[in-house]
Amino acid sequence: MKIDVSFLPVLAAAFLLTFARVGTMIMMMPGIGEMTVPTRVRLGIALVLTAILLPSHQNAYTVDLNTIGPVLVVLFQELIIGAVLGLTARLAISALQTAGFVVAQQLGLGFVTAVDPTQNQQGVLVGNFLTLLGLTLIFATDMHHLVIAALNDSYTIFAPGEMPIVGDVAQHITKIIATSFRIGIQLSAPFLVFGLLFNLGLGVLSRLMPQMQVFFIGLPLSILLGFALLIVVMAAMMGTFTDYLESVLRDIAPHT
Repeated sequence: MKIDVSFLPVLAAAFLLTFARVGTMIMMMPGIGEMTVPTRVRLGIALVLTAILLPSHQNAYTVDLNTIGPVLVVLFQELIIGAVLGLTARLAISALQTAGFVVAQQLGLGFVTAVDPTQNQQGVLVGNFLTLLGLTLIFATDMHHLVIAALNDSYTIFAPGEMPIVGDVAQHITKIIATSFRIGIQLSAPFLVFGLLFNLGLGVLSRLMPQMQVFFIGLPLSILLGFALLIVVMAAMMGTFTDYLESVLRDIAPHT
């Protein structure tokens, strides 16, 4: 009995190219792609997703295996596509870090920093809390399923062998950055109003009673009232953020 294994090089090439797209996206995804997540876990997730997507899109990869040039070109294109998809999600969730920075400044906690696990750098404590809460809500609401759907639909939007148009990619990234900043300011809008009114009140109080040490009274009171306001508006803030993130993911997963 003869066993035909001539299909193995083609299958291996398709698996490698699919893994390049999936792996790059997983590496840049918030939550899963952080340095705090073990490398084997990230690799395992990427391999499982590759194995799931490969049967549906294997025939989309038509490359000449007799020369290395075309394979490297398609591999580079897949890396770019995966980076665009992952960067989209990471820029979208950065709205929470922007909101947290504004909230911390208004509460007088702008000097309290800690390592942000989603960006692997120093960030304000309130921003870190909001970001981790946002990541928790993504998995709690099964929104991560949209990420898998986006990977599947990416083969329709970005067909293998076709380089994404630089102008379209730049416009897409610019739009995500602008919208993320707008949402971050929108989420922190109640605290901007609170900070304006509170500091205005302190200014009037200092003029009426110059002998009073306004700073020593104002800072603890600002933190206390700010945390009370944060508890009140937390649900509305995170609801607005999840709606925004869902719209971003549905833009890159239009067939869901």
